[in-house]
Amino acid sequence: MRILIVEDEHKIANSIKKGLEQESYAADVAYDGDEGLASAMAENYDAIILDRMLPGSVDGMGICRELRQTQKHTPILMLTAKDQIRDRVEGLNAGADDYLVKPFSFEELLARIRALLRRPQATAGPILQVADLILNPATYEVKRAGKLIRLSQKEFALLEYLMRNTGQVLSKDNIISHVWDFDADVLPNTVEVYIGYLRNKIDRPFKSVTLIHTLRGFGYKLASKST
Repeated sequence: MRILIVEDEHKIANSIKKGLEQESYAADVAYDGDEGLASAMAENYDAIILDRMLPGSVDGMGICRELRQTQKHTPILMLTAKDQIRDRVEGLNAGADDYLVKPFSFEELLARIRALLRRPQATAGPILQVADLILNPATYEVKRAGKLIRLSQKEFALLEYLMRNTGQVLSKDNIISHVWDFDADVLPNTVEVYIGYLRNKIDRPFKSVTLIHTLRGFGYKLASKST
């Protein structure tokens, strides 16, 4: 899952980025409103962490309004140093999905991001499951047929993205844009390599149905059936 951080305080922004990457998320950073708006409009992020007060021609409120007016429904967690109810209401009315007042703990920020990412799958609960493959985003546990599977951070992030889009054909570019951050050194065959890693761990050791499918010329999909 790929997250955009729009925060002008470099220490805070870089600390959030480092923490998210340690939790298997890909993260990009913009340090002013104009760069943040351009990034949010150009890329299809899974969530945005957005400071309310930003340098540039547009602040966090303006970014929220612009994204919602252009029908971009990316979940937004707004950060602010203001703790007045009126300020929070204004942020939510501008299009933010949640609000977090500075100073905050990274644990709370992470919990709120996870909650925002779960919302589209709220009816299915936080646990992701396809056939006998189960992924728990909160505990980072992956099991198939009851057997615990150990994955690297990037393998876990790739599998989570595939499972959150079960049945959908995902191109290499689409996968790269959600699993790797903008600054990552991604080679043309990187996705193929990591798909191979996953197949060796979640498909080949098991006699049950194959879950990861290649559609040549189109991409990959995770599903209990190939068609």
